[in-house]
Amino acid sequence: MQFFLYKIVARIVAIYLCVDFFRTLRNALVERKIGYRHTDFLEWLLTDWSKQFVHRDAAPVRYWILFGVQTIALVACLFVVIFGWWQPNS
Repeated sequence: MQFFLYKIVARIVAIYLCVDFFRTLRNALVERKIGYRHTDFLEWLLTDWSKQFVHRDAAPVRYWILFGVQTIALVACLFVVIFGWWQPNS
């Protein structure tokens, strides 16, 4: 059971996230805007859905920060896909 949960499921979820982050980054470069998720639940409920994008020409610093964060998340997911979820031997 522990092998299944830590090895197989972690890799399946990491593969899905790798594909999702890759598509997001590819679309961000092509469309020159990147989507973001709100951290505040109330703001998420009350905000217009069309305003959840940062345009590269309007806010370049925020755009590249979000791009960098998603790139780091993609690399972390690739690490989990390649090496799995490591558990120390107890």
